[in-house]
Amino acid sequence: MTQPVRTALVGFGYAGRTFHAPLIAACPGLSLEAVVSRKAEAVVEVYPDARVLASFADVLADPAIDLIVLATPNDLHARQAEAALRAGKAVVVDKPFTLTTDEARRLAVLADERGLLLSVFHNRRWDADYLTLKALIAEDRLGPVVRLESSFNRWRPEVRDRWREGDGPGAGLWYDLGPHLIDQALVLFGRPLGVTCDLAVLRPGGRATDYAHAVLRYPDRRVILHADMTTPAPDARFAVHGARASWLKAGLDVQEDQLKAGVTPDAVGWGVDLQPGVVIDGATGAQEAVTGPPGDYPAYYSAVAR
Repeated sequence: MTQPVRTALVGFGYAGRTFHAPLIAACPGLSLEAVVSRKAEAVVEVYPDARVLASFADVLADPAIDLIVLATPNDLHARQAEAALRAGKAVVVDKPFTLTTDEARRLAVLADERGLLLSVFHNRRWDADYLTLKALIAEDRLGPVVRLESSFNRWRPEVRDRWREGDGPGAGLWYDLGPHLIDQALVLFGRPLGVTCDLAVLRPGGRATDYAHAVLRYPDRRVILHADMTTPAPDARFAVHGARASWLKAGLDVQEDQLKAGVTPDAVGWGVDLQPGVVIDGATGAQEAVTGPPGDYPAYYSAVAR
């Protein structure tokens, strides 16, 4: 029997604790061996079998670790990923992968030279709504897509004291949610001809981008990506308009909330979309609720293990 990949998680903040740790622990092909964190008690409370390491250097030097998962502040990703690769470790990096394309290209070359896996945690490729949209397009239910609007809106009018909303490198909404929106668009339609993007700070006292609106230009379609923290009614998620029909979707994928609540991926109802989108026929106006596949974040780490 193949032994699980011995995995260390670096960072036990929101991303590490909510997403990475439970998904790693739930993956039969991975073993959560160690966590690098200053929150030793918090780690041991949930993962008593994992060793808590004091520093990133400790995990780099640990021969018992095969894979390092980086759930650290954005501006640390490039140099920590490089150090991990040079130490002979496979690497998963939370989004955004890096802050510049030069950093990203350098890491890709290094991973290729060393023959090591290097992957970005684009978990929202496995959102239930996105899986449904991919199926609708593959089945040609809408006709050729002319316009796609994809939005992540939030209602957070007060600026919080955390690095994501500060004025440091890698902070702001576009680095936080932009990678999800961009990645989903690129998977569906490939590289656009051009991009127009409007970034702004709209909240009083704001120090980082809290409004982002991008238009991706393709020869035969437009893709509109939007995120902000100033929308009191944040439910609109997708509006996709094809030559024959539209698909409208409200509400966010449930897996993040399930993970926050301590629900495990093997639980009944995991990833099930509680607000199915609606297909609206252009010729007749007929509406049909479409139930797609459940969300499947565990699929990402299963692929990493393979």
